Amino acid sequence: MQHPPPVTHQPRRAAAAAFIGTAIEWYDFYIYATAAALVFGELFFPSTDPFISTMASFGTFAVGFFARPLGGVIFGHLGDKIGRKKALMTTLVMMGVATVGVGLMPTQLSTPWVAPALLIVLRIVQGISAGGEWGGAVLMAGEHAPAGRRMFYASFAQLGSPAGMLLSLLAFRAVTSLDHADFMAWGWRVPFLASALLLVVGIFIRISVGESPEFEREKQRQRTVKLPIAEVFRTARGLVLLCIGANTLGIAGVYFTNTFMISYTTQYFGVPRSLILDCLFVVAVIQFLVQPLAAYCAEKIGTARFLKLTALAAMTTPYPMFLLVQSGDRVSLIIGIALAVVCLASFYSVIAGFMTDVFPTHVRYSAISLSYHVCAAIAGGLTPLAATWLAHRFTGQWWPLALFFSGLAVLSLVCVVALDAMKSRRGITFEAVSTP
Repeated sequence: MQHPPPVTHQPRRAAAAAFIGTAIEWYDFYIYATAAALVFGELFFPSTDPFISTMASFGTFAVGFFARPLGGVIFGHLGDKIGRKKALMTTLVMMGVATVGVGLMPTQLSTPWVAPALLIVLRIVQGISAGGEWGGAVLMAGEHAPAGRRMFYASFAQLGSPAGMLLSLLAFRAVTSLDHADFMAWGWRVPFLASALLLVVGIFIRISVGESPEFEREKQRQRTVKLPIAEVFRTARGLVLLCIGANTLGIAGVYFTNTFMISYTTQYFGVPRSLILDCLFVVAVIQFLVQPLAAYCAEKIGTARFLKLTALAAMTTPYPMFLLVQSGDRVSLIIGIALAVVCLASFYSVIAGFMTDVFPTHVRYSAISLSYHVCAAIAGGLTPLAATWLAHRFTGQWWPLALFFSGLAVLSLVCVVALDAMKSRRGITFEAVSTP
């Protein structure tokens, strides 16, 4: 009979599992985003006007975001009732199956109407899975953390985002080296089919991690509630709204720089697809290196102070970014996009741990999942669409896009300031108003 691993190993094991599991989940989510920017418009929504095809393609991309709050509610409930681990195993399998399904499906050219409908269904499954994944991964890492290290350990789940981006860019960079006909015929499918291998790796790793010790203690104390999401709505609607706003920069910003900028640079500045993917790969490496450093710095100077400073810095970055990007050369593209990504990635790495301190264990999965994924549905799903519309409406002018990005940072800053004030005034705010 095999014995469970020593308890002292569990914090590191949980952090590693959160990182690898979310990297796989976000790989699946990001390859869809990349394909939506590069090929889905032509394959599934062909039109004589590239703007119409791109908008339709980004529309299916947005559908996945609108499904994420549903996933957050479903798996938040399961995670708060039966455990974080079981919920996370289910979300991983769902995402892998849906992603492989996209790689196997026919295109609009062979099955008009059926293919776009199937694409939307599979995207909804992806969205539900992602909606359940994030909150559980953050909590499994954070709730296993040693005393006083919750924020840093929770940041490992956030680190899965740039890792997934790196994997997705590597996968698409490999297939974009094919000639156009082969890429459009079968090459784009390879990154989706490769998810089957990653799924096996993710399941193997997550099996080795025990259940959250904080959840187990709450279960023994019988502090679970019948319907966690109802408890959240009853006692913390205002806090949830502030958390939704606080997440805006980290969520919307990444889809602005890593999804919209692909179509923007290729359509308006004639940047080759391979070049922008190479540039985004370098930026993703920078993001991957910056996030753990940002989490460490936040522990030293205070999480709320760090979030405020990074949001303020992010407000200024889109202006030099667009001045550099419009040149179209490799170095300027990397520097310009990296300026914005360093700020939003630093913010993103810390915001998860900041939120987990707001809510108590017995409803925490439901509360943070709802907050994060409602924001994802609105800010993440609509950002590429809104930015695409602005680029089309103000052709040749980048300042409306820069103002739009600054507005995302302002919203997050205001909400972080409000949350910090409430926490300072009443301690862990939700605990102060929730039932014992």
